[in-house]
Amino acid sequence: MAPTNFRSGVQNDNLIDITVTGRTSGRPISLPIWFTLDSNTLYLIPVKGSDTEWYKNLRKTPTIRVSAHGKAVTASAQVHTDQAQLDHVLELFREKYGKNVKSYYPKYDVAVAVPLA
Repeated sequence: MAPTNFRSGVQNDNLIDITVTGRTSGRPISLPIWFTLDSNTLYLIPVKGSDTEWYKNLRKTPTIRVSAHGKAVTASAQVHTDQAQLDHVLELFREKYGKNVKSYYPKYDVAVAVPLA
């Protein structure tokens, strides 16, 4: 599916499914996750920051598949640890999920960007 079609298809959704490759097993691991969009980039925040299992898997194999409504995009994820970028992503999540969104992320030291273009 073309990334722009995927973007427009999930714009009003709260959850998408992500699939990463297990760092030990090598098997695909899928789970639902909150996300936000900014231009042609989809952002994810691992719930336990850099201690999150799916994030650790992604660090070993940065290919990620995001899917919703039977449509999917596969891309190479980019990790952000810069505080200014983290603040920007958190603000996008606040706009979408509410002002208390940071309380859902006890360790907020990383965000993941998935390019859709």
